[in-house]
Amino acid sequence: MGSQEVSNVDWQGKHVTVAGLGVSGVPAARALHERGALVTVVNDGDDERSRTQAAGLEALGITVRLGDGDTLPESTELVVTAPGWSPGKPLFQAAAEADVPVWGDVELAWRLRGQDGRQPAPWLAVTGTNGKTTTVRMLASILEAAGLRTAAVGNIGVSLLDAVLADEPYDVLAVELSSYQLHWAPSLRAHSGAVLNLAPDHLDWHGSMAGYASDKGRIYEGNTVACVYNAQDGATEDLVREADVEEGCRAIGFTLGTPGPSQLGVVDGILVDRAFVANRQKQAQELAEVGDVNPPAPHNIANALAAAALARAFGVEPSAVRDGLRAFRPDAHRIEHVADVAGVAYVDDSKATNTHAAEASLAAYEPIVWIAGGLAKGATFDELVGGAEKRLRGVVLMGADRALIREALARHAPEVPVVDLDRTDTGAMSAAVGEAARLARPGDTVLLAPACASMDMFANYNKRGEAFADAVRRLADESA
Repeated sequence: MGSQEVSNVDWQGKHVTVAGLGVSGVPAARALHERGALVTVVNDGDDERSRTQAAGLEALGITVRLGDGDTLPESTELVVTAPGWSPGKPLFQAAAEADVPVWGDVELAWRLRGQDGRQPAPWLAVTGTNGKTTTVRMLASILEAAGLRTAAVGNIGVSLLDAVLADEPYDVLAVELSSYQLHWAPSLRAHSGAVLNLAPDHLDWHGSMAGYASDKGRIYEGNTVACVYNAQDGATEDLVREADVEEGCRAIGFTLGTPGPSQLGVVDGILVDRAFVANRQKQAQELAEVGDVNPPAPHNIANALAAAALARAFGVEPSAVRDGLRAFRPDAHRIEHVADVAGVAYVDDSKATNTHAAEASLAAYEPIVWIAGGLAKGATFDELVGGAEKRLRGVVLMGADRALIREALARHAPEVPVVDLDRTDTGAMSAAVGEAARLARPGDTVLLAPACASMDMFANYNKRGEAFADAVRRLADESA
């Protein structure tokens, strides 16, 4: 199915099971119900939030089964799943045995786009282990600067389905896609797609690094204009080579170094384009200055180059790239400077929930007192610690799997002072910040880059970052 073709499904009377409530499940159930489908929602949880969501759907005539997400309802002809549900769940095994197809929320959005007779908005899609949300928001900012009606949607926390079915159509959508979403989206065919980087993550869900990479690579399938890859991460280029794309689709690289033909890169502090110019062999188009990127950390410049490549693939002028990057403001808890206290900078990168993200964060500062730990999700830390060892003034460890980091530090950075906090109470983060302040000297950076997920101690990485920022502000008040 080509990128602008529309899938026409007769939903009237079709028995559809929606797996999971939340950001994706509720809009999916409503959209299918409005089109005449007989919808049953199944959900693992039976908490207060789930019951509230269920009541709203039941008022429309939609059946909801709470506390039982494993049983396939009778007569089901299609399952539409929330992206995080593991392929190994009994519900999906039962669907496979009954020859019932399983779609994700992205697949449903793709199939429903344009069914109202309007020309569907092209998708500029972004995935990768780290940097997806920032890149998609940068891309949306650039597209807006070009005067286009757009939105940053998808895994960013904004329903893609709502955007596709919006009353006022969009010119183009900036779409963040997780590996989970791509796994369940076999028909997706983007205008252009980008894989920012690849590092081990969610291997428990995908089963292997090969499975994880394969799902990420689905973003390139059927691209019509550009497959954007990281020239400094060969695994992303390999995925482009393996992709089945439309005739004429180009491979476009981005690099923090000097770009070759068909690449975007950096020359003397300038972001330049040697891909979307008349003579790629001899010409380079200036797009923006490194100082236009906020913050100008190396991995964030890479994000900006990827966003610029997708925007240029859509025909955006260079001035809009510059203006969009200047207008962009990063989300909270992504390399966010909280305060300076007694000559020490305190930086919140709670979003660094895996080793790859933490590596990029650690590379942006020196010297560092590093606050790390949480749920490791099967990760190992030797490579991360070995690469950062010379930058570390000290380390404060907290969380369930902190011993894994402590052992890596003992092997690769035995001279670095380590504080091991064996506590998970609400005051643990304040204690961590206090210990970090004790280790730090003027000119240092205290960096929260946990390299781990947060759910052992916090509801999410946002709450962890807020706890860090609150502790830093209390420290600043005490030092005033």
